[in-house]
Amino acid sequence: MSESDLSVRAARMATGPDGGFPAQQQSLPGSTERMDPVPDHGEDTWVGSGRLEGLRALITGGDSGIGRAVAIAFAREGADVAIGYLPEEQQDAETTAGWVRDAGRTAVLCPGDLSERTTCTDVLDAAVQGLGGLDVLVNNAGVQMARDEGLEDMSDERIERVLRTNLHALFWLTRAALPHLGSGSSIINVSSIQAYQPSTSLLDYASTKAAINNFTVNLAAELGPRGVRVNAVAPGPVWTPLQPATQHEDKIEAFGADTPLGRAGQPGECAGAFVFLASPREASYVSGTVLGVTGGKPVF
Repeated sequence: MSESDLSVRAARMATGPDGGFPAQQQSLPGSTERMDPVPDHGEDTWVGSGRLEGLRALITGGDSGIGRAVAIAFAREGADVAIGYLPEEQQDAETTAGWVRDAGRTAVLCPGDLSERTTCTDVLDAAVQGLGGLDVLVNNAGVQMARDEGLEDMSDERIERVLRTNLHALFWLTRAALPHLGSGSSIINVSSIQAYQPSTSLLDYASTKAAINNFTVNLAAELGPRGVRVNAVAPGPVWTPLQPATQHEDKIEAFGADTPLGRAGQPGECAGAFVFLASPREASYVSGTVLGVTGGKPVF
């Protein structure tokens, strides 16, 4: 990494006096370009070395945040990438696709609301058709709503949206993907530090992430005889559009300051975990594992 690259990353990782970011808010699903500072997805820093050469991956929630960082890293490591995203996130998705194509790889755009079962099937089919098959499924799409406090304040709409997006879609997409995944393929789910250190205001979100850990371990046992690996990544506080779109402004100013490293992570700092788990060579004996990328918070 060159000195100029390090300067770019340092600028994007700049935080406020309490380890967080300037107070700001957006509405869901949030926009990358409106964030201050704009997150670092590895655009100027990730250098590939062919670790995923020839693989075909579907990344849900691939338009922004961790999903964009994973798409960029996968493409630079030699993978073709299909990007799942909400229709209203078209601009962010086009930007991510541009980075994939700049790496010389195929990018397939697959818009749709994954909280609907039929949409999950449609997105999976579009990815398989556009890529000519599937080797890696990254179940990254998720939603949280942290502005209400406590179960009594949670509306039916909120509970339904969080459960259907974070958990139901995980089942539907994975089920649709299984006929296309052969020996050496992998599924990577996205858990969270919230599965281990849940916040009261994220009761619904944290519950889905704990369930994803269980799903990961159980499915790894089921698919092991088929040679399909199943793992999860559990990020800590990471600077993505979901934060200003769901957190109170005062929480943004201290976001990530409670980690041992004293700051939030950038999406690009999570990408390496996904590349490792997707690699049929490097992670050939890794399955049923939850890998924490948490700034020092324990994942056990």
